[in-house]
Amino acid sequence: MPLEPSISDFSYDLKEHWIGGAWATSIAPAADRVFNPADGGVLGSVPRGGAADAQAALAAAAAALPGWMATPLGERSAAVRSWLGLVEADAAFLAELVSREVGTPVGLSRMVQVGLALDVARAALDAVSVLDDQRRGNSVIRRVPAGVVAAIIPWNVPLILTLQKVVPALLAGCAVVVKPSELTPLHAAYLARLAERSELPAGVLNIVFGDGLGVGAALASSPLTDLVSFTGSVRAGRSVAAAAAANLTRVHLELGGKSASLVLDDADLTRAVTASVDQAMFNSGQACLQWSRLVVPRDRVAEAEELVRTLTAGYVVGDPAAPGTDLGPLITAEAKARVVAACERGLAQGARAVVPYRELGGQFVAPVVFGDVTEDMDLAQEEIFGPVVSIMAHDGDEDAVRLANSTRYGLHGSVWSADDERAGAVARRVRSGQLEVNGGPMNPAAPFGGFGHSGIGRECGAEGIDAFCELQALHYPVEGGRAIRARG
Repeated sequence: MPLEPSISDFSYDLKEHWIGGAWATSIAPAADRVFNPADGGVLGSVPRGGAADAQAALAAAAAALPGWMATPLGERSAAVRSWLGLVEADAAFLAELVSREVGTPVGLSRMVQVGLALDVARAALDAVSVLDDQRRGNSVIRRVPAGVVAAIIPWNVPLILTLQKVVPALLAGCAVVVKPSELTPLHAAYLARLAERSELPAGVLNIVFGDGLGVGAALASSPLTDLVSFTGSVRAGRSVAAAAAANLTRVHLELGGKSASLVLDDADLTRAVTASVDQAMFNSGQACLQWSRLVVPRDRVAEAEELVRTLTAGYVVGDPAAPGTDLGPLITAEAKARVVAACERGLAQGARAVVPYRELGGQFVAPVVFGDVTEDMDLAQEEIFGPVVSIMAHDGDEDAVRLANSTRYGLHGSVWSADDERAGAVARRVRSGQLEVNGGPMNPAAPFGGFGHSGIGRECGAEGIDAFCELQALHYPVEGGRAIRARG
């Protein structure tokens, strides 16, 4: 793969972490190879860091924190913009790199893996006014940096989630240690090289490579960490929260989902089904916000199933580098095995294959759709993380809402109707962090997060910056029943 000439010395075989504004040789001697999920080829390697590397990065962040906290917001914003400008300039290269690491078709990688990541970052920059002091009577309410942040990133949309955490944390005045997934770390190394050329001061952004047991656990359990921002599975989220609890460290958790697309009886069925299945197939279904449950009126189930058969027959599964590919591979052979096992359980529990699983070889999985799915089945309750959709029947708006709320999750979803007001009224009754009403696009300036087992806290927009702050109230004297002017 050709490298951008501005960073021609970038290496795919790394021996160092980015700590304190310099490349630091890993204390742990082992390395992790990075594989292309499309063909199994080795893309490169990174050091498999350990607890000592994590502690070194946290110490560097703690040392940089006082100066960064004291830096005026305008200067902090300018430094972050300088880094993001370099990211944007090399967007095409990053899109190809992420495509090779994750397996996302390269066109989608340009539009979403990198394009949306930059949109999220810009929205944070546009929301910095949330950091302004507020007057309330004789008090000034301030937002002060939470401190040292450990950002633990998953593999599926790595650049989006890195910028979604790091940019608001830096704007808030925090210093950050990033742990990318060991499956997709090369883009993070590239971000570090861009940080090296930016105006970000040494130590405010640190990147340590390694797995969850070695680095992630050390970051979450360290007394130097003031806040852990984690995205991943419910199981791993519980482990992070337990590790952080020893020091009463704050946690943000963005976890799984089992989101429903609710099609009401007056909706344009073709439009709703097409949009819902397209959304569910993004990244081969490897997305926490996937609409994996398609909930349609009982008397239109057969029509919906026929639409789904026609739609899925047109998807191209294959090489993510090829221009016409719609679905690339799953991230690992183990991920594919889990999807296959979920499909087999679905059949064993009584679901009917509308679009059956078919073996394609390698780590590829074509769209799979089930009918006759009831709420007691694993297909209706458990996150699969693959291109699998379950069609469920509802008997009216009340029943549709009940089905939407029948899982432990509450991350995303959608509602479809001929009437925006009716769709909005139904959406308000769904216990979910965000819903699209009649295809309204997601807004990177709006808060993102979930209810229940989908997590704790919010990212994106003003709320995403606020999440990396602590509140401080300064109470000024009152004379003669009137507050003396509060300064500062």
